[in-house]
Amino acid sequence: MHTINLRIVTLTIISLFYLQSFAENNWNVPADKKEKNSYIKFDAATASQGEAIYTKNCASCHGNPGKNNSLKSLTPVPPDLSSGKTQELTDGEIFYILSTGRMVMPSFKNVLSEDERWKVISYMRGFNKNYVQIVSKFDPNKSKLVKIDLKFDGSTHKVRVLVVANEKSGVVALKDAEIALFATRYFGRLQIDKSTRTDKDGAAIFTFPTDLPGDKKGVVELVVKVSDENYGEIESINKLKIGIPTDKPSLTEKRAIWNVLVKAPYWIIALYLFGILCFGLIVLYILNNLRKLFNSGKK
Repeated sequence: MHTINLRIVTLTIISLFYLQSFAENNWNVPADKKEKNSYIKFDAATASQGEAIYTKNCASCHGNPGKNNSLKSLTPVPPDLSSGKTQELTDGEIFYILSTGRMVMPSFKNVLSEDERWKVISYMRGFNKNYVQIVSKFDPNKSKLVKIDLKFDGSTHKVRVLVVANEKSGVVALKDAEIALFATRYFGRLQIDKSTRTDKDGAAIFTFPTDLPGDKKGVVELVVKVSDENYGEIESINKLKIGIPTDKPSLTEKRAIWNVLVKAPYWIIALYLFGILCFGLIVLYILNNLRKLFNSGKK
């Protein structure tokens, strides 16, 4: 009886594992996203730029295309991006996967710009001899028409972001555009609240933390990232006096191991000089012994 129960439990676990792997390997990409194409013409230059981006952000998991050396310890195993299964995907499907992420696959929409993501795909397509690109008719210059305005309500501690486009026909609100808010920190960007979508007026509300430090005057640099089907990706940087005034020295002001050479800690400088001195003495010792051997050979 115990043996039968053990077999049932084992089979159940195995079944769940395969169901999970199946679900993770099959992306339910919306139909309109599948048809998305790059407005950038793929060529040797974009492929070269894409390779550099891929090496920095993707190679650690997916390995080198065509080498089948992806990270096998992950579940599911990241595919070789030169494989037939991956190359059968449309450009839109690959862009969607790269942008949204899922499970062990991270989202890159807030890490890489839209141009950078398309360049990664340009690099990937270089491994498919049968690939023929369909270039989108989307005009990336439309993003220049977009205006982003920020207002802070101190009583509710909320930031209201308004996104509109100044078209020839008049001001158009960007409704249902994906929008995210970040605060610039020493080592990157801190996301404020969750990503959301604009309402019918092109507005979105974010709750700003009450304890986020600013500079000496409480000024915080805010970055707004907007993604819209008609206007592309837009980024705006604004400075608002909404943080806690903080009089802290810059990370590069004092001596520290991450600073430039002239501001390195004294102990590191001393250790470095001591190492050079020891190396010099060893070289002199060797040369002196070689000189002695040479002189003894003459005698």
